[in-house]
Amino acid sequence: IWLLPFYPSPNRDNGYDITDYYSVDSRLGNLGDFASFIQAAKERGIRVIIDLVINHTSNQHPWFLEARKDKNSPYREYYTWSKEEPKNPEYEPAFKGEDNSIWEYDEVAKEYFLHRFYNHQPDLNLANTAVRKEIHQIMGFWLALGVSGFRVDAAHILVENDDPKDQGEFHDLIEDMREFITSHSRDAILLAEASGPPKVVGKFFKGKERMHMMFNFLLNQYTFLALATEEAEPIRKGISILPKKDISSAWLNFLRHHDELNLEDLQEKEQKAVFEKFAPDEDMLIFGRGIKRRLAPMLNGDQRRLELAYSLLFSSPGTPVIQYGAEIGMGDDISLPGRNSVRTAMQWSPERNGGFSEAPPSKLSRPALAQGDYSYKRLNVIQQQCKPDSLLNWMERLIRLRRQYLELGNGELEILPVEHKAVLACAYKLSFEIVVVHNLGQEACEVNLPLLKEDHESLIEIFSDSTYPTPKQGEVELNPYGYRWFRLRRKEDKEEAAKKKKMQK
Repeated sequence: IWLLPFYPSPNRDNGYDITDYYSVDSRLGNLGDFASFIQAAKERGIRVIIDLVINHTSNQHPWFLEARKDKNSPYREYYTWSKEEPKNPEYEPAFKGEDNSIWEYDEVAKEYFLHRFYNHQPDLNLANTAVRKEIHQIMGFWLALGVSGFRVDAAHILVENDDPKDQGEFHDLIEDMREFITSHSRDAILLAEASGPPKVVGKFFKGKERMHMMFNFLLNQYTFLALATEEAEPIRKGISILPKKDISSAWLNFLRHHDELNLEDLQEKEQKAVFEKFAPDEDMLIFGRGIKRRLAPMLNGDQRRLELAYSLLFSSPGTPVIQYGAEIGMGDDISLPGRNSVRTAMQWSPERNGGFSEAPPSKLSRPALAQGDYSYKRLNVIQQQCKPDSLLNWMERLIRLRRQYLELGNGELEILPVEHKAVLACAYKLSFEIVVVHNLGQEACEVNLPLLKEDHESLIEIFSDSTYPTPKQGEVELNPYGYRWFRLRRKEDKEEAAKKKKMQK
């Protein structure tokens, strides 16, 4: 489980504007509640990671309040100041259209402070050794309470140096964090939220010195391009440009999460193709680079296409993650401002507030989705648990299969050549070979896979969208938006078998 920020906050940025890194916002509970939650998760074999937001604080944080009123305070150096507003700054605001500058004048300090995000979130000066010591203390505090790691917010911005005289990057900051977490926990992880081209994100991996895992924004964007064009080539490209690493499972693959679908790494014409397909209305777009919709409405609630998308996700090289509500195909509320459109309450039942809360609807931090095709009255966990063919029951089966076959996401990957432009075929090799075939198109098709034509000891179909005939001579039939997973075991040649037998002796 990945928890979004729960720290004390004025809540002007959904809790990412933090006033105390060592506590829980009183509107959500207290440290005792947090400890009980961690214990309940541990009893169920669930690990918990939390957001580590260290790019900036709230302007209401005690550090900043001290810094702005006293130039001699040690907290003054926790932030970056300038007597004059720098001209032609090196970087643009993270949220274009929300702020026009990354410098804000403070009336108390009589100077400008740096903020790469909102103007109420002053950036921390990460070159300051005292700030780095604070980061270690924050990590140590939550590790002691039982968390299993940290999702490092906006890591690609975290390592950028804002000093115009020194354009080096702060990857040593990540190395310090990795060293600290390794010495304080046997299995906790650092997960980077880092986007950008391969040469940028590739720097976050360096043996065992930097990040353990990273969100796979590159493959995410190319997957949506493939879904929009109904062609497999963008996914093949997305996989091929990923920086090479020792373990493929370090990539955290996703389709949608609580932020916008960011398409900034695609070419303009590619972005346009995705926007036209999945966000035809202006109010579905955000920050000039993304889409503020959940997956189910983007795919018109078509369960065939949803199954195809999640089959692709769970068979991609890496580790899959899903947003709450995705397992039942939850919708969005475009009328809500900004990213809140995809952050409505979980829909557990057809009861008040979708079973999420007993509070009066007017007391909710944002309304539950009560109208339309995706209303909690029509779409909820209880309703889908009662339907054998529901998306929820299908997702549970998908998750079990993904855990059962370690080849997926961990095995040696080979993209198999096929002639049909809508078909993606991949093979993973570990102890067995798993072959996964997807048809991204709306027309049924048949492709030839020579790998399935070979003389195998066994060839078993383990997952598919319907009942198909067994492939003969390598011919694989696929329905519109169809998918098929095969497990095969090759026959050992006599020389290899003799060598193995000799080793056993």
